[in-house]
Amino acid sequence: MLKQPIISAEQNTPHDAGDFNKDLETLANQLFRNNLRTKTRYINSLLDMYQGAEQKDFLVIHSPGGWGNTEWEEVQDWEKSIVTGVTSTLRESGYSYYVTQYLRGVKRQWGHIVDVFRDLRFFSTGTNKRAIALAPGLKLIASYLPKTNIILVAASQGAAFDNAVMRELGDTTNIYSMELGTFFPYMKHRKITERTLVIDNNGIIPDPMCERDLGKGTKAYFRAFGKWARFRIAGKKVKFTRCINTPGHEYNWDFPGVHTNIINFLNQKFAMKN
Repeated sequence: MLKQPIISAEQNTPHDAGDFNKDLETLANQLFRNNLRTKTRYINSLLDMYQGAEQKDFLVIHSPGGWGNTEWEEVQDWEKSIVTGVTSTLRESGYSYYVTQYLRGVKRQWGHIVDVFRDLRFFSTGTNKRAIALAPGLKLIASYLPKTNIILVAASQGAAFDNAVMRELGDTTNIYSMELGTFFPYMKHRKITERTLVIDNNGIIPDPMCERDLGKGTKAYFRAFGKWARFRIAGKKVKFTRCINTPGHEYNWDFPGVHTNIINFLNQKFAMKN
């Protein structure tokens, strides 16, 4: 069973990078004492965030939708556009930033079956062990880099995951979340604070995954299975998520319900940099 680690709240100014490495190692040992592979992956991911965000105004973390293991090159264009829209807005406001991904899933044989059962538990309880693990790591980064604001950006299952992380973070003041198209089963557990932006409609077509339209959602997934199978038969390797076409469950940056809300949120929270 994953135990909630104890993180000191005394750190409120930047420290030596060696101190961060030691504290991160201690945290990872608390979380993953008996899983060397997961512990190493966790340390490497958090080190990337910390080192990239040093001397930056913002750390932008993208959590992919779907199973959470899609690397940037394979992320769907509309999902990419959200992240690039956020960073472009920050740049136009005069801010520096570092953008990275947090992959909560891993690519492995039969891995999706494990993820299905994990997500079913997430549906019913709202608890996600990976979110519980990520939250103290982000708190650690926030304590070492108090002048750096952290923004979580995600859509679909990634948005639900980020909200679970935010619930674990409590009142950590320099961490924000932008959550688009959260599946309705997760909404009963969702907590919205002044540091959270939720977008459940792209401004053009209602999102059946947010509106509990089970008919359209089910049809989209059945059609996706057929499309994916045809690709496989033809010898083409295509990710299943690439085959899902659910009108309304796309949040392209250009859509009125997307860029307008995000820009307004950023302007309200962060003034133009002098």
